[in-house]
Amino acid sequence: MMNLIFDKTGKGREEMATRKHGLSLKMRSLLVLIDGKNSGEDLVKKFSYLGLNDQNLAKLLEEGFVQSVQPAPAATPAAQAAKPVAEQHKQPAAEEILAEGETQFHAIYNFYTHTITSTLGLRGYGLQLKVERASSIEDFRALRTKYLEAVFKAKGDEMTRSLRNRLDQLLYLGEPVPPNTNPVDASS
Repeated sequence: MMNLIFDKTGKGREEMATRKHGLSLKMRSLLVLIDGKNSGEDLVKKFSYLGLNDQNLAKLLEEGFVQSVQPAPAATPAAQAAKPVAEQHKQPAAEEILAEGETQFHAIYNFYTHTITSTLGLRGYGLQLKVERASSIEDFRALRTKYLEAVFKAKGDEMTRSLRNRLDQLLYLGEPVPPNTNPVDASS
């Protein structure tokens, strides 16, 4: 199942538009990410920081929110090695990161909201208030260091690196990421 590419069904699109079926926030987050381009394995790997796993994907499939559209192409190590180095390390395009119809601002807002809740709990309340007051991408960029320091303190280095990489993709969509802007970056 994990080597299949999934897309939303009519029921899945209805849930996105109306929330009629009452999916949990976690399951709805996964549904948002399903775009008909990524395999189950890619989705779970990319978004495991949200606590998503193959069982969540199987439940969406079982309940009719998603369907498999085709097998994922097998990527061979030789094919990956044949790509130019710059292409292997380039930032993904906006359409690869943002859900259909989602703006960069909303994607960052959703990222902060979901991950503050799941990693910091009540300790993230003050940070969440700052997210709520943010009115621009620059405001979100200004929160980056405080957010990463709080995650580092609560969850350690590995979780912080994972969340930092995803956050930087959203904050600096198509732009170079500034180097070493906080203590966590210095250790990577």
